[in-house]
Amino acid sequence: MKAEILSIKGEKKGKIDLPKQFSEKYHPDLIKRAFNANMSFTYQHFGTDPLAGLKHVVKIKRRRHVYRTGYGLDINRTPRKIMSRNGSRLNVMGDQAPFTRKGRTAFPPLVEKVFEEKINLKERLLAIRSAISATLKKELVEKRNHQVKGIDLPLVVEGAEKLSKTSQVKKMLIHLGLKDELARTEERKVRSGVGKMRGRKYKTKKGPLIVASKNCELIKSSKSIQGIEAIAVNNLNVTLLAPGGESGRITVWTKEAIEELASKKLFSGEKK
Repeated sequence: MKAEILSIKGEKKGKIDLPKQFSEKYHPDLIKRAFNANMSFTYQHFGTDPLAGLKHVVKIKRRRHVYRTGYGLDINRTPRKIMSRNGSRLNVMGDQAPFTRKGRTAFPPLVEKVFEEKINLKERLLAIRSAISATLKKELVEKRNHQVKGIDLPLVVEGAEKLSKTSQVKKMLIHLGLKDELARTEERKVRSGVGKMRGRKYKTKKGPLIVASKNCELIKSSKSIQGIEAIAVNNLNVTLLAPGGESGRITVWTKEAIEELASKKLFSGEKK
């Protein structure tokens, strides 16, 4: 399988052989599972105070000849706290049991609960390869509402890793035919509900993913473009390739990243 190599101005420079990772079979269920496993490690543990609802002195005795007994008073066995007394007669109120006022919660959330989902290494690597191959399927890319009309996938660029300015990266993406895609990702909406008061006021859209061979100037200069993410090829994961567990994110590869993917057999499970 071959792909066209484009310059940063969109001119054709030749062809390059795509590595085996691009010919992996598409496994949407496995991609979703790997995505959920990745996201499970971002959940914050939460729970109640282990002593919540248990900080009162409660008493209920069912023995006949014991002081403050409940025997013979026609009351059930609900734990009670003493509010006042008149000799041996006590004014009590139910407490501590889940069905009582200010009682403990029946089944409270526990901090010890395990949120993390594990996935086998071979399955995770297979999911990454499958997500890589899905970037070639135009029907999946269009399903994610990416604007790729008239664009041949994959997009492989030569000389992009030296771009040190954000304006240069934007020009490169426009030359590659992603002008409409940039316009789509520039939009942002105010979130409805209480979420906008909790540090997530705006909703933005996912745009192209830029994959470089290493931590270069291109990655730094792409950070400030809304909706665009840039990553070194050895750090690729399902969360970036398939946001929300849905495959087909439009991806821009540098020529060096493709060569790195092939030479080091990344995510193939084979020895280098």
